[in-house]
This record gives sequence, structure tokens and C-alpha cells, in this order.
Amino acid sequence: MKFELTANDPKSSARAGVLQTDHGEIQTPIFMPVGTAGSVKAVHQRELENDVQAQIILGNTYHLYLRPGLGVLEQAGGLHKFNGWNHPILTDSGGYQVYSLAANRKIVEEGVTFKSHIDGSRHHFTPENVMDIQRSIGADIIMAFDECTPYPCEYGYAKKSMELTHQWLTRCVNRIQTTEPKYGYEQVLFPIVQGSVYKDLREQSAEYIASQNQPGNAIGGLSVGEPHEDMYAMTSLVCGILPKDKPRYLMGVGTPENILECIALGIDMFDCVMPTRNARNGMLFTTQGIINIRNEKWKDDLSPIDATLGGYVSTFHSKAYLRHLIINKEILGAQIASIHNLTFYLWLVKEARKQIVAGTFAEWKNKMVKTVSQRL
Repeated sequence: MKFELTANDPKSSARAGVLQTDHGEIQTPIFMPVGTAGSVKAVHQRELENDVQAQIILGNTYHLYLRPGLGVLEQAGGLHKFNGWNHPILTDSGGYQVYSLAANRKIVEEGVTFKSHIDGSRHHFTPENVMDIQRSIGADIIMAFDECTPYPCEYGYAKKSMELTHQWLTRCVNRIQTTEPKYGYEQVLFPIVQGSVYKDLREQSAEYIASQNQPGNAIGGLSVGEPHEDMYAMTSLVCGILPKDKPRYLMGVGTPENILECIALGIDMFDCVMPTRNARNGMLFTTQGIINIRNEKWKDDLSPIDATLGGYVSTFHSKAYLRHLIINKEILGAQIASIHNLTFYLWLVKEARKQIVAGTFAEWKNKMVKTVSQRL
């Protein structure tokens, strides 16, 4: 995997780059649609590629490990062959899902024992077997096994958790270095910076992660309920420490405003369930602002969902028609809204990239943050 920076914004830390993988090229900054269980909910791969113009998607280790299981994925030749997506895939390590199973898991130095949310069966994740599982899934980018701390979180717990994440990372790196990729293409490891909202812990963690000299780095444990100011402060701090010549991935972020602000701080990669989850509930992100399509005011609005955005679903269907589908719980409504929101997110990062290359990102960002955050 190669990463090359192609432009830097003169008035912020925003940067544009190109990430080369064996499954294709990724232009950064980039947003990655989340395909938890091998599918970006309600969206065909053809739509992801042609309409949304996604360049990389996510798979979820915890969910894919439980269903369909590694046997089926290996038999298929990995997730790319199983779901028909021929571009890069990143898998998260399952650490966040295990974190969200607080009542059904036990964390020790060796790893984590947890109960399946499906049938209550017991399972054990260690740094080593999580690397093996992600190799079997077939990810191009594999995430280190970490513990994601909740917010709020006491300093002592955050420190202990960070130290455990670092111990686990050493084992992840060793496992990746002593095993081969499963399906004949390169699979690389991204470590994850932790430390909650404590400046000294984030500094310590970022320095440790940078010292591992892996092909890319991630920032975890943010967007878990902390104020946006804290998210931005921690992101800025960590970006100042992580190497400039490697991609930086801010996990689980976020709103269009969050994404723009964090691009300005030096982040290259984002993912979030928000565009698809909110779409299914009738919240649309548009080039003019945020629409709750369930509101009565859209009932007889026959204008396109978002003529400025372009793309098939956003220009072909009207707001009134989409509202009708969503109100009636028609599955097509969730599909149209999901494709629209993802198209908007990919448009947003593409526009950000254009502005970075032109050297006008900072001014554009300040205007765009206000536009995309307003309720229509």
C-alpha cells in the first residue's frame, strides 16, 4: 500500500492524497460507507459504485465472524467475492461492538470473552485471532484490536485501557508480520490511538502508535458522546503527532460538519453509519441543508430531492414522493434516502478535495459548515 500527498491547504491542515491498494486507488479525503454485515444497508454494489461513487467500504469483524461465519467467507474467496465489491474494503476489529456489549463481556489481558447478541453463545477474541479473522474476511485494511473507552470515563480507567490497547497492538503487529495474506493480495494493519479526552494520554498513545511504523494510523474512542470541542481538540493534538506521510483515519465520525472540521485538522479517512441510519428515519443531508422528509411541508413539494447534487435518485425523485414512501414505510423509501445521503457524503469529501487542491479549502469550509448544518 502506498500513500502520496498531492496537495496541502495553505490556511489549514487539510490535505489531499492518493492511497494505492491492490483493489484500487482511493482519493483522500474520503468517506467510507459502512457495510456492517457484508452490505451497505439498502444499497446495491452497482449503486455504490455508479451513483454513490464510493471508493472503499467497511465490513464489521464482529458481525461477519458470527454471520455468515468464516467458513462461508473462506469458501467464497473472501468478502470481495462474497458480496461482489471489487474495490478496497476496511474491516474494523470488533473492538467497538465488544465495547457496546458491556453487560455481556469480560475484558482481561489475554483478550475478551463475550456472548453473541444473536444466540447468547460464548466467544473469545484475542489480538491474534482477530488478525486471523480479518485476514479470513479478506480486508485490504485491517484494524488493530483495541478497547474503546466510553464517555465520560475516569482518568485511571482511560489510562489502563490505553495501556491494554498498546499491549494488544504489539501482539497484533507480531501476528500480521508472522502470517501471510489469505487471498493473494496485500493486507495492511492500522493501529488505533486511544486515551479518551485526556491530553497527556492522547499524546502518549499517538507517539506509541506512530512508533509502530505501520502503513496508516487511526484515531478511535471519539464520537462516543463527548462534546464536539473535545473531539476537535483531541483530533488536532493527535494529527500533530502522527506522521504526515501516512493516512489518518478518524473512526466513526460523523456529521457533515464534523467531517469538514476534521478534514481541516488533517484527517484523511472517515466512516459513519449516520448517512444510512438517518436516511431510514427520513433525515436527508443535502447541498442546501438538512431535511426531515417526514415533515408536512414536503407533502406536495414536487421538486427534486436535491437538483444541485445530481445523481439518479436525487434528481429523478421528488421530495413529495420520497415523503410518501417513508411515511408509508415502503422499502423503496429507505433505498432512495440511503443512496441520496451516501451520494451527498461522497460529494462533500470530493468537493473538499477540489478546494484543497485549489488552495481555497479554509474559506469554503467555513461557508459550507453553516450551509450543511442548517435545518430546512
